[in-house]
Amino acid sequence: MNKSALLSIISTMLLAWVAPSDVWSQAVESKYDYMEAFSPFFYRNNGNEYRSASGMPGPNYWQNAVDYKISAKLNDQSNEITASVTLEYTNNSPDELDFIWLQLDQNMFSQKGRGQLIVPLTKSRYGDAQSDFDGGYDIKSVKLGGGKDAEHVITDTRMQVFLPEPLKPNGGKTTISIDYAYIVPSHGADRTGVLETQNGKIFAIAQWFPRIAVYDDILGWNVQPYTGPGEFYLEFGNYEVDITAPANHMVVMGGELLNPKEVYTAEQVRRLEQAKKSDKTVLIRSAEEVTQSDSRPQHKKELTWKFKLEKAHDVAWASSPAFIVDGAKINLASGKPSLALSAYPIESQGDNGWERSTEYTKASIEFYSNKLMEYPYPVAVNVAANIGGMEYPAIVFCGYKAKGAGLWGVTDHEFGHIWLPMIVGSNERLHAWMDEGFNTFINTLSSEAFNGGEYYRPMGDVNRLAQALTRPDLEPVMSTPQNMQERNIGLLAYLKPGYGLMLLRDEIIGPERFDRAFKAYIDRWAYKHPTPEDFFRTIENVAGENLNWFWRGWFQYNWRFDQAIGGVVYENSDPSKGVLITVHNLEKLPMPVVLDITTKSGETHRVKLPVEIWERNISWTFRYPSTEEVVSVQLDPDKVYPDHNPANNRWEAQ
Repeated sequence: MNKSALLSIISTMLLAWVAPSDVWSQAVESKYDYMEAFSPFFYRNNGNEYRSASGMPGPNYWQNAVDYKISAKLNDQSNEITASVTLEYTNNSPDELDFIWLQLDQNMFSQKGRGQLIVPLTKSRYGDAQSDFDGGYDIKSVKLGGGKDAEHVITDTRMQVFLPEPLKPNGGKTTISIDYAYIVPSHGADRTGVLETQNGKIFAIAQWFPRIAVYDDILGWNVQPYTGPGEFYLEFGNYEVDITAPANHMVVMGGELLNPKEVYTAEQVRRLEQAKKSDKTVLIRSAEEVTQSDSRPQHKKELTWKFKLEKAHDVAWASSPAFIVDGAKINLASGKPSLALSAYPIESQGDNGWERSTEYTKASIEFYSNKLMEYPYPVAVNVAANIGGMEYPAIVFCGYKAKGAGLWGVTDHEFGHIWLPMIVGSNERLHAWMDEGFNTFINTLSSEAFNGGEYYRPMGDVNRLAQALTRPDLEPVMSTPQNMQERNIGLLAYLKPGYGLMLLRDEIIGPERFDRAFKAYIDRWAYKHPTPEDFFRTIENVAGENLNWFWRGWFQYNWRFDQAIGGVVYENSDPSKGVLITVHNLEKLPMPVVLDITTKSGETHRVKLPVEIWERNISWTFRYPSTEEVVSVQLDPDKVYPDHNPANNRWEAQ
């Protein structure tokens, strides 16, 4: 650029600054700071060999692995489980490991457990401060591969096992065997428990064995204690499990049943095979048969059920003499076999109740398989229990009283978790929004698709929700669930991030580009451990948008949003020559602008302006080429943005 041109530009800029137009010179009281909202350097880390700056795993990404062999026995009189677990741990990290950390989640239910000690006197999902139940693991022995006793230290919900020699990096293996027992809590933080029914107890068994903690490139050993609100972060591997239970029990597990002929009657085996081929629900054990002794194999006191599950980071099961069991085929594009299975008591049947559970399970799994990634497991089990809703690989526990829309909603939500975080293994202990919020988002898509929208309810007027979603006293979404008020977890882990993704998809990026980016995230991080930055970077790179302003305001901070009509004037005071409309951004969060302009003839015209108008402005004036008088201007006409003060969104001619 030559000198005279540069001087001309500078002169023009100075004149604009000295003598702005009347439209631009209006004083605005605003909390908005565009330097803060659009500040660069949102990401704290550059890409490296483990995690790419594009959001992909790096060329040398690694994670450790563990395979489990478990034998367990259930005493349904004392509610005790006695078991032994042998785990083979593989150290794929570049580091030598002198010790290994394991998670002992059942210790939360000890009277000395931190989780029990921090339960408030008020009602809590995670425990009862007045309870006299004293649970926790009874660890009988801890041995290394050669049978030698392992030096170990137990601290609350964690156990540190010291190795006699450092475990070598890049593929070193070690084996640990543990014998243990524990009493199943009746209400285990709404994740595991025992339900009394008219035909016997239902045992929903989870967090039931010592599990290896994750060692990763972010924190090293992840040793955050289990206190209830934060869920799980675990390594992937394969499972071989034997469950011995009273012979009158039916046992279901998230995994392939290897010996159906030993644990089912001949008729039940026939029905099971029929269910595997049927698109309609097939009863395997009916309500009438629950009370008939010949619906279980005869002349045995106990039966051992054998299962296997591959490529998963946990395993759970349920057992009861009260179970009605039914099933149907899950149709997968690859043709791989998979079975939807439901287990529930008589109390759950009828009035649009659990007799539809398998239908819901099948529909949910098939939708997400087509939309996201094919379901990887041979079975999907829905269990009615005294648990509001909880997910594990290939099995979920849902409230036994749920019916209709409630049963569809909880079933669909828990099975949505198979993808997030059972396949995409994010750290739930620290980032609840990465599983609950993502899952809340995909649930809106599946509910709209299910049975012609039978239970679909659009979110409606988001302006009315905005007061709750951005209350000034809320913690940020990117807080750990342990660091949130319990009453806020539903908003911050589920609704707010779920709605945020809907907003990105439907209003900011567009469904085609967002869906491609979201699926890329799942493809990239299937069976791996992504961080929030990996998600943010993937969406930006694949969709082709700089969304730092959105991540910062909606996730990192609890910023409010308030756009307002600042003024409407005709150019040269002549309606036929166009209208100048001014919009203010009054709060800290920017968003795109959507307006409906209605003219005197009754026509309504929609204008959309990108979020970039706020990159260096608090107010924005644009010209609309009207040829007649404007009678009204309406911001956010569809009420899809989180504007907590919609009273200033409308202008009407006097």
